[in-house]
Amino acid sequence: MSRPTPDQPRRAAGPAAGARPRGRARPATPAPRRAARVTAPRPGEPSRAPLPVAAGVAALWAAVTSWLPVTVVLGLAQLTEDAGSFSGALRAGLAGWLLGHGVPLLTDAGPLGLAPLALSVLVVWRLTRAGVHVSRAVGARGTGSPRQALTVAVAVGFGYALLGAFAALVVGTGGLRVSPVTAALTFAAFGAPAALVGALRTTGVWALLARSCPPVVRDGLRAGLVAALLLLAASAGAAGLAVATGGGDAADMIGAYRTGVAGQAGITLVSLAYAPNATAWSASYLLGPGFAVGTDTAVRTSEVSVGALPAVPLLAGLPRGPVDGLEAALLAVPVLAAMAAGWLLARRLLRAAAEARAEVGWPELLVPAALAGPVAGVLLGLAAAASGGSLGGGRLAEIGPSPWPVAGVATLVIAVGAMLGAAATRSLTRPTPPPRRRPRPEPSSSPPLNSAR
Repeated sequence: MSRPTPDQPRRAAGPAAGARPRGRARPATPAPRRAARVTAPRPGEPSRAPLPVAAGVAALWAAVTSWLPVTVVLGLAQLTEDAGSFSGALRAGLAGWLLGHGVPLLTDAGPLGLAPLALSVLVVWRLTRAGVHVSRAVGARGTGSPRQALTVAVAVGFGYALLGAFAALVVGTGGLRVSPVTAALTFAAFGAPAALVGALRTTGVWALLARSCPPVVRDGLRAGLVAALLLLAASAGAAGLAVATGGGDAADMIGAYRTGVAGQAGITLVSLAYAPNATAWSASYLLGPGFAVGTDTAVRTSEVSVGALPAVPLLAGLPRGPVDGLEAALLAVPVLAAMAAGWLLARRLLRAAAEARAEVGWPELLVPAALAGPVAGVLLGLAAAASGGSLGGGRLAEIGPSPWPVAGVATLVIAVGAMLGAAATRSLTRPTPPPRRRPRPEPSSSPPLNSAR
């Protein structure tokens, strides 16, 4: 038997006794595929949440943070020596929360539909923050995608509508009649637009829309918003002054309820919740159309005809009759607010033109000032429509101003006043060119004296 040489490797030994003979070679098992690589979130970057979960949690949190203050205030208002309960406070809080959204409450005395606008503003703010939080949670921050912003708004609106229907069912068990369908539709109308505003700002779509808008339109929108806010601020001051003047009557009305200190504090807070309504009524009064405090009543600068009024402290500031004497100066408040908005518009445009070493033409100045009128008219008309409602049936079925006359008069007054203010500012302001920069001294070629030594 020959020995194996280095060129001839040793053969494997034969099968051992009892070993299973070799068969066909099995096909090689394919190597397992590598799992798809998942990109891990960066340190400090939160993981994305599912849209339904994020929208549901944000809508629930917005509902809780706007319902809880109402429950506390109405719970205080119900506290007396012999009345008031925890379950009653919870049910009253839900009813007031629905009323703050504009959902009518059907009572035995008639429909109750006068919404406290302070609560409505709180609801809108919380829903706007819900749109911001959901946009961040789903990873849509800074994407500039209108589709994602709309998706977030629809999801928040749907979740908020379900909460409104549930609240209507709970309130319906306590004697009040509330339609769940009406509540769901109203809550969706609140939730979707408010969440859309927050989503547009978070995704960056708002900035894209602002940059794509023509400068004249953008300036007109800003001037109209400023004029409306200035007029509402002046109206709030006038309403507060009127209530302070009739403070004795308001105190007598609060004392007539015969509640404790907690109850009087609750009634005062309820009155403050309707302070934005009084602001809108005051603006309508200063503009001229006025408002109504019941059927066949009128509160205008030229006429005041009201009947028996409920014991509400906020109504203690109603005027006693037509304006006369020094009170007629209040009629100039809308014009002054419009002229102030035109002055601010002209100052901003003139400052930007001076920095760019350009001049502001009359069309570039007067067109935005004229556009401020319709913008302010729409805003004030919406405020007038939202501030009205009913306090039961009968003669209190109509309370608040009529929106169309308010919008029309505000459009005309704001447009004329803003144009006058802008034109006067441009005529009286001297153009101030930007200071010229002093030329830098050129370096001298001769060596300094110290270097020659």
